[in-house]
Amino acid sequence: MTRNVGIYIFDEIEVLDLGGPFEVFSTASRLKTRLQPGAEKPFEVFTVADAICPIRARGGLMVQPTFDITNHPAIDVFIVPGGVVSADLKRPAIIEWISRTAAKSELAASVCTGAFLLAKAGLLHDKTITTHWEDIADFRAMFPTILVRDDTRWVDAGEIITSAGISAGLDMSLHLVARMEGEELAIRTARQMDYDWKRSQS
Repeated sequence: MTRNVGIYIFDEIEVLDLGGPFEVFSTASRLKTRLQPGAEKPFEVFTVADAICPIRARGGLMVQPTFDITNHPAIDVFIVPGGVVSADLKRPAIIEWISRTAAKSELAASVCTGAFLLAKAGLLHDKTITTHWEDIADFRAMFPTILVRDDTRWVDAGEIITSAGISAGLDMSLHLVARMEGEELAIRTARQMDYDWKRSQS
């Protein structure tokens, strides 16, 4: 079974919030088909933006989205990265799309301040979550009924998974690979990326 991994991108997105999950899922797919010739690849990864036009990430990196919010394929694993999310928090059409897309997906996950967007979309009610350490106070002030952990790199709450800042998105994505395709593939993916995944969890 191939799962579609859709990553939402927007102006002022944090580069590694996008690049980390993209690299993990695409590398896992490449490795599985190499290790098991003829096997169906586990993940098809693509980006989705409000419109088909270049996105300016933090630091000035320009990214061209694959799809827009009106024409993307069905999303099985929905990733909402962080960055400067203040503009999107004030856009009802985006918040409604996030809510609808997450409801139809198998899993929805956030990196860093992407948790603000999930919370605004009503997806974190009665959940324990995490986000970037620098933004935890603001999150608690904005969403006082949501329990936030500040001692972990990700929180798996079933169909919703949240991760702490920036590089923690790598750990969360490897955890999701392990959850969906087995720990061996996750370990091999981390090794291929020269990333000490297990050490990062200690």
